[in-house]
This record gives sequence, structure tokens and C-alpha cells, in this order.
Amino acid sequence: MTLLLIENTLLFDGFEPELREGAAVLVEDGMVKEVAEGAIGTGSAEVTRIDAGGRVLMPGLIDAHFHAVAADPNIARLETMSAYHIGQYARGFLEAALRRGFTTVRDAGGADFGLALAVETGLIEGPRLYYSGKALTQTGGHADFRERAAEHPAFCLCGQHGNVMGVIADGVTEVRRAAREELRKGATQIKIMASGGVASPADPIWNLQYSEEEIAAAVWEAESWKTYVMAHAYTPEAIRRCVELGVKSIEHGNLIDAETAALCRDRDAWVVPTLATYDALAEEGSALGLPAVSIAKVADVRTTGLEALEILKAAGVKMGFGSDLLGEMHRHQSREFLIRAEVLSPLEVLRQATSGNAELMNRTGKLGCVAPGAYADLLLIDGNPLADLELLQDQGRHMPLIVKAGEIYKNTL
Repeated sequence: MTLLLIENTLLFDGFEPELREGAAVLVEDGMVKEVAEGAIGTGSAEVTRIDAGGRVLMPGLIDAHFHAVAADPNIARLETMSAYHIGQYARGFLEAALRRGFTTVRDAGGADFGLALAVETGLIEGPRLYYSGKALTQTGGHADFRERAAEHPAFCLCGQHGNVMGVIADGVTEVRRAAREELRKGATQIKIMASGGVASPADPIWNLQYSEEEIAAAVWEAESWKTYVMAHAYTPEAIRRCVELGVKSIEHGNLIDAETAALCRDRDAWVVPTLATYDALAEEGSALGLPAVSIAKVADVRTTGLEALEILKAAGVKMGFGSDLLGEMHRHQSREFLIRAEVLSPLEVLRQATSGNAELMNRTGKLGCVAPGAYADLLLIDGNPLADLELLQDQGRHMPLIVKAGEIYKNTL
């Protein structure tokens, strides 16, 4: 048995605002075994020792809104791509995310057990993958990417053909069946579409999607498996309906108001803003093939993103960290830190991307922290990210050491 010992660090544990000087972390079998200030004894066991040189050691980052299979910003084009081709894009996106320091991602629609297994077994050197499977959508909803002239039979609820990132399920019976199918296939949470969106061609942003009965059915099915529903929702009305019916995680929420934010706080619901994607879509979407109808929608939600952060912070709403990028725009994943820093402190943003996302994903104590019993997902940073979030930019350039589950994926010390 080989142990990993990282010594002489300034430790950010994912929670506390103060760095712990001279901290050491001992890793055994992929888990953090001991954290101490000063030396840690290892007995006669074989040990890989790393002297951090006084650098900041912190938990691996978590992205709670990732799309591993979003090979093309024009989602409709995925329907004509081979699954093998999409898989190679997914591999690239995941491996690049790990190089940026993201050791865990929560996929928000499209990834499945096969992709998660490829990561788990080392075929893909990427972050551990918590997947939703196919997102549930109504006919004409946000995950219905058919052109207006397309007929419904082009899509099959069994998932054998059609929509790569979602499944059309209309009515309580079909919603239950679709949710059960994704849970059967190992989904760690269920994703539903509860309002219009940018990437889908047929629905305006303000469009309400799924009836209360359908949303409640999805929530019941998820809770029966001791998990939760995450819902794509932009407007106050869409968000309120979801939260009142038991949805735990609201995705985006750009148009939220103070009253709705207070409801989220009181119901212990989370909101996961995804601001980096709107900047990227506005700057590059057209050149990368995003349809004109979608480009026009970006402006409807982009300018309200920072205002939403202010409203959520003032109300005391728990916020997760997500990026929601598509295609080659995945390279902007770490830009989310800088956008949030216009409203939030570096500590607040770092907590969201570590211990906060772990709580959101029901993995407190296992992810997003440096503590005994946690997965040994660890980053060394050249500088102090609590003072400068620029250190998380440049595709991991300021991270000389990246460890996931005790395995060293990068070491340039």
C-alpha cells in the first residue's frame, strides 16, 4: 500500500476563510486519511511525499451544471452525429475540465452510465461524473430541439432514437415512466425543463413548461430514490412553481425577483447560476452555428445575470456553481469565477464551487472539502485564490498539482 503525503501547505479546506499554515494531508486508498498542522507520521508504509513549498492546497473544483455530450452549440445537429463521434467530444471536454482543476461535474442532461463508467475505470482521465441521464421535457419544451416542420414520431420515448440530451415525456404517466427509466439507468438526480430556454427553437424564455402534476410526479419519483430534481427555469413564475412542488435545484434563474428568492431560501432550494455561457454565446455563438433564434434569446437573459446574483445574495439563497457551456466554448469554464466575483467575494465563490456544490449534490463530507473521510481531490495553487480568482484561469496553468481520488493527474513541481 502506497500513501500520498502532501506537506508544507497553506490549506483552504473548502469551508473556513482562514488558511491553515504548515498543514499536511495524508492520503490512503484514494481518501483523505489525516489532516494536521505540522508533521504526520506514516510508520513503515511506502510513501509518496510532495513538498508543497508553502503553496495553497484546496479541494478539487465542482461544476454543478456541465454538458459533457454537448458537442455542438446547435444542439439539433447532435441528432445526426454518431454516438461514437459525440463520445470523443465528451472525452475531450471532460479531460480538459480535469486539467482546469474540476475533479467532479454534475451533468445536466445527456451523459449516461457508460460515460461515467469510462471515467471511473480510467478510459477517460476526467472528473467523476454525476449524471442526470436524459433531461425530461414536454413536447415543444426546452429539450425538444426539432425543427418546426418535424413530426413527433421522429422521437422515441424509449431513447433508441432522437434527442441526445433529453426525452419528450407528456403527461403524468409518461413523466413517471421517463424518470423511472433514468433512475433505473443510474441517474444521480433527475433533470426537468420547466421554462423556455436559449438553445431550443420553439419556446420563448417566458414559456411555462410542465404542469404542476407533472412536476410533482418527477419530484416524487426522485425522492423515492432518495435524490432530487433539478429544473431549468428562468422566470419568477417558473421558479416558484418548481420550488413549491419540491424541486431542490433551480438551474439558471436569471430573471428571479426578490420575492421568489425569499421563497427559495425559505424552502431550502438552491439556485445554480450559469453566467459564463451567456457571455460565450453572445461572443461566439453565431460563428459556431447557434441558430439566429437562439442568439436573439441570449440578450433576454444575459444582462440580468449579475442582478440575479445580487438578489440571491441579499436573500441568503444557497447558490451552486455551474457553467452550462456548449461545444468548444467549454474552454471558458473557469470564466464563471471572474463573472461571479463582480458581485461575490472570492471566498463565497470558492465555497460555491467546493463545499457548497457538495451539499447541493448530497455529498457533504465526501466532496468539496479537505477532511478525513473525504475523497482525495486536491489542487495546489501558485498563489492565494482567496485573494485572486485569476489564479483559476488559463486552463490550469497556475495549478502545478492536480489529484483526483488520490491519483496524481498532474505534477509539475
